[in-house]
Amino acid sequence: MSNGARIGLLVGTVVVLVLAFVLLSPSDDDEPGTATTPTAAAPATTTAAKPPPPPAPTFETIRVRDGKPVGGVQTITVQKGDRARVRVTSTDTSDEIHLHGYDKYADVAPGRATRFAFTADAEGIYEIELHSNGTQVGKLVVEP
Repeated sequence: MSNGARIGLLVGTVVVLVLAFVLLSPSDDDEPGTATTPTAAAPATTTAAKPPPPPAPTFETIRVRDGKPVGGVQTITVQKGDRARVRVTSTDTSDEIHLHGYDKYADVAPGRATRFAFTADAEGIYEIELHSNGTQVGKLVVEP
């Protein structure tokens, strides 16, 4: 095959490829029947409700009546690093509640609860008592 024939074959191939590309590529012109009508985007609606608020933290409750723990000394167990939540209520006793080891104090009175909430960062067993009369009403166990 001569050089002229090769060049002719190459030019013909390029022309065929260019024509195929032009014919097969999508057009941007608005020919009748192929025009597209832009559609307005629907306004975004937020139907997702707000997530419910997290539940209130629960407190382990110790009930005191006649200066003694109802049902005996209550044991409250938490893991080290967790949040300890202790609530003491009484229908007839006024005293100071003392959580040993953490040195937390709070007053309890008839009809009025007291609460302790703290990070339990020290392992061990800690007494919870009515401070004035020295009665143990609970114990806090902090496990590793």
